[in-house]
Amino acid sequence: MNLSVPFRLAWSQLAQHPAKLATGVSGVVFACVLIFAQLGFKGALFDSATAVQAGLTGDIFLIHRNTDTLMQTHAFPRARLYQALAVDGVAQASPIYVGTGSWKNPWNATRRAMFVFGIDPGNCALNFSGLREGLPLLKRDDTLLFDERSRPEFGDIKGALRNSSEIPVQLSDRKVNAVGTFALGVGFTADGNVITNEATFMRIFRERTFAGPDIGILALRPGADVLAVRDAIRARLPEEVRVLTHAEFVGVERAYWENNSPIGAIFSLGVIMGLIVGVVIVYQVLYTEIANHLSEYATLKAIGYSHRFLVLLVGAAALILAVMGFVPGVALSLGLYKIVGDVAFLPMHLGLDRLGGVFFLTLAMCFGSALLAVRRLQAADPADVF
Repeated sequence: MNLSVPFRLAWSQLAQHPAKLATGVSGVVFACVLIFAQLGFKGALFDSATAVQAGLTGDIFLIHRNTDTLMQTHAFPRARLYQALAVDGVAQASPIYVGTGSWKNPWNATRRAMFVFGIDPGNCALNFSGLREGLPLLKRDDTLLFDERSRPEFGDIKGALRNSSEIPVQLSDRKVNAVGTFALGVGFTADGNVITNEATFMRIFRERTFAGPDIGILALRPGADVLAVRDAIRARLPEEVRVLTHAEFVGVERAYWENNSPIGAIFSLGVIMGLIVGVVIVYQVLYTEIANHLSEYATLKAIGYSHRFLVLLVGAAALILAVMGFVPGVALSLGLYKIVGDVAFLPMHLGLDRLGGVFFLTLAMCFGSALLAVRRLQAADPADVF
């Protein structure tokens, strides 16, 4: 069978009624944009939530067993880091302290919550853009590095630092000086971030002590087997501490937002709703076309065309609607991603994997509608022609 025949017939049938064609294409476009938006927000959620973990350079990570997210960390005894150092293959251990402070905008005095990371500048396992240049500045007490990708409500610290070596700021009622910047970015967990040294962190959070870090980062010697060393550390340390590889550490945060937070479920539900809306609209268009041309379908059967050919005809119409709706849907989604990135500062990217995934969902949506609509073809009886 020449497959071009059903495509030509399907296009002629759709083009005969431009309003219905526009309706079907609009439905596919709407569904595509909605799916792209939900997947974009979901991807931005995971990317922003795991940005800190992705910027850590260690091989093995220690956290308290009750820590499921950086938003709610639990400190563990620093002595566990020294115990881990005794395991063969471990070269270096770095503690990180995490807290949420109240940042006071130096210009308008408004306050916003901000993530604060306390590190040892001489033994830093963070690898954020621009951080290395600012680490020597953190050796002074009461200094901090400001995330230049923080929301503008925190103030233009980066711009002010072009004209001054330090900017006095207030963080959780502690007067400190911003002396440099780095680049991390905001997300669903925090609107801004700063990094300071351990001593300054303890002054900002008076209830914290050096003896209780939130994250322990272990660097292994060259050639060491990460999994073997991880298992050896697990055998040595008590169960209060979780010993994880880098991938496992990122997975803990991702699993929290995907399984324990309603946000991930909401975005997944949005994808399903987009598919349902698309199926309903495309089904209505295809069903109406079949109903309006039922006698023509019966004629095709009468002159020898099989039911399979008619099914291919409807499937071709579904494919045409899918392609015609997907292309403008991608264009609109790119614009939406740009707007959200500029306004909400969320990392929304349209990669090839997402393009392929949404195109597959679009095809499945349209072909599913076609399968529902072809049931109407059973009523195309050749006897009705005579």
